[in-house]
Amino acid sequence: MVCVLLAELCERFTFFGIVCNMILFCTVKLGYDNYQAATMNLAFVGGSTLTPVFLGWFAETCLGRNKVLYLCALLHFFGTAMLPVVAFPFEDFYVDTHHVTHALGRRHQLILFYTGLLAAALGLGGIRAILCPLGAYNLQGRDQHQLRSFFNWFYWWVNLNSTVVFLGIAYIQQSIAKNLGFLIPFTSILLALIAIHMARNNLTFCPKNGGSLLTMMGVLLNSLKMCCLRYRHLGGDVADCLDRAKENNGGRYSEAHVESVKVLVRLFPLFGLQLLYRACVTQIPSSYYIQTMNSNLNLKGNLLPIAALNVAGMVPVLVLTPLLECVAACSLSLRGRPPPATTTLIVAGHACAAASVLVAGLSELCRKGHPLVEQALLGKVLHVSSMACFQLAPQYILLGVAEALVTPACSLVSFCLPPGSLRGISLHLLALSYGGGCFLGALIIQLLYLLSGGNFYPNDLSDGNLEWFFFLLAALMTVNTLVFWRISHRYQDLSRQLDQDISSSSHLDEKLQLHKSCLRFYDTVEWSYTMETTL
Repeated sequence: MVCVLLAELCERFTFFGIVCNMILFCTVKLGYDNYQAATMNLAFVGGSTLTPVFLGWFAETCLGRNKVLYLCALLHFFGTAMLPVVAFPFEDFYVDTHHVTHALGRRHQLILFYTGLLAAALGLGGIRAILCPLGAYNLQGRDQHQLRSFFNWFYWWVNLNSTVVFLGIAYIQQSIAKNLGFLIPFTSILLALIAIHMARNNLTFCPKNGGSLLTMMGVLLNSLKMCCLRYRHLGGDVADCLDRAKENNGGRYSEAHVESVKVLVRLFPLFGLQLLYRACVTQIPSSYYIQTMNSNLNLKGNLLPIAALNVAGMVPVLVLTPLLECVAACSLSLRGRPPPATTTLIVAGHACAAASVLVAGLSELCRKGHPLVEQALLGKVLHVSSMACFQLAPQYILLGVAEALVTPACSLVSFCLPPGSLRGISLHLLALSYGGGCFLGALIIQLLYLLSGGNFYPNDLSDGNLEWFFFLLAALMTVNTLVFWRISHRYQDLSRQLDQDISSSSHLDEKLQLHKSCLRFYDTVEWSYTMETTL
């Protein structure tokens, strides 16, 4: 357990050490525009979210979990070793006798930077897929209240870990280490590799086998093919298009496989509506960060880390999770009423996300109304608004409330509705929607930048209209919330499949006990017959 916690903590340090001040490094040191830096950051976060799904499948089907773990650890080590090379201040050390500085060329900087980010994302995904994945926890046979409690406390622990990491890394990178802040990911992944090697036999958990993503895609493609070639069927019409993939309708898959995929298809609208919500959440490491970077960070003569405001978005999770657990426990024990419906929590969280982006637009109007002051960041003097950065805290808090309500609830719905063999796939699809949301956020930034000529996502916030970007995103998120509220009745009954699994499990236990008793009976009869024959 000590090695698990150490490896998990070092992995978080590595991830946030890269993400925490990447936009500041890209804009100040690499000369990127704001929209380019935000896109780069979102692409790395999205890639780190998507790679665990594909590398987990690759480990199960091709190389094996141990080989993939060591390969990804090597990639992660290589990637995090490249980033300090990019950030190293060569001009301060390498000066020849003619007083000519020998700095790393921009082309070489970009090659090392992109290579390091790609290797780190692949390595990070492989470690997350194999080292204590969510599917490895023994959640089968639990009722809805126990599962809700598990997901609440699981994400509470993740946010507590992230809060500690953000506070430390943001201060070190911006105030102490400066250019060498990327040494933190390198050092932390080195410690994580040591922890993994110390307990490598106990850290690679294998989730229970069941369906696979390839089987699900095969059913969907086969049903589409049979629908296009409908004239080749001997039978009549079917109730559902997916039924054409069944063997008795001319397809290639059994009825059990097709019925399981039909349950997963019910969850596709939920996963699709999480894309835009996740695009709103990813404004914290992108647009909100740029907004904070262009605000006054001085507090009584001390320069606050830009990423310190991210903690304001994590505090609501740390506070609301125990409160939700108390409400659920009181509802079940005292009044006998069920806790608030899971879909109600998701709708409320989506509404909070829309409100957060709307507040961000209003805060941007207020921020632009203040006079400009000079502020030094990473050795470069920037002209920023004199508005205190703390006035941006409400938009962070609203997104934190949304995360406390939505993320555990979506995990609960994704786990409860499918049958037991497909719950791992359902959680993988949810993770794919989270990663897709990051890329959707990057795509929205790129599109609005191109369509507005840079006005909606300006490089100089005082000369553009970043507030219109927030207002458009708030309008889209409001429509997204109304659509989910309209279809939320599909995901309200979560106890049916759980009751079926528990009853089938108890039925199998009864049959096993009966089988064992029969074996003991016949063993006793055979032993007595043998004794009589001997006598």
